[in-house]
Amino acid sequence: MSRVPSLSSPFLLGFDEIERALDRVVKGADGYPPYNIERCGRDDGQPERLRITLAVAGFTRDQLDVTTEENQLVIRGRQQDDKTRQYIHRGIAARHFQRTFVLADGMYVIGADLKNGLLSIDLARPEPERVVKTIAINEHE
Repeated sequence: MSRVPSLSSPFLLGFDEIERALDRVVKGADGYPPYNIERCGRDDGQPERLRITLAVAGFTRDQLDVTTEENQLVIRGRQQDDKTRQYIHRGIAARHFQRTFVLADGMYVIGADLKNGLLSIDLARPEPERVVKTIAINEHE
């Protein structure tokens, strides 16, 4: 079954890459770990900032990776089972995760911080440069 593209308007030209990015995001959204996205206050002359906060209780800094790959922010967590423990009940699973966010052109990561089981990643979203270009019209007789 083929999917009807959501960006199929004849006025939206060259948005194939966005369509593929939307498909990747939908496929990778399993709900773990939970996260928040918030808009942070803008300082004078600074670009708009966003903060992504993930609940990563039980993960150490060494078990987390934050990378940018092309136009994607990728957060990975890797935990190992402790084979020396004997659990009577195990409600907290040691599990791997990968959470991916597609970044708009020009967005970049400012930094990341792990505190009290929350991983916060700050992003900057600079104002795009407004470019107006006049196109010459050739006349043929």
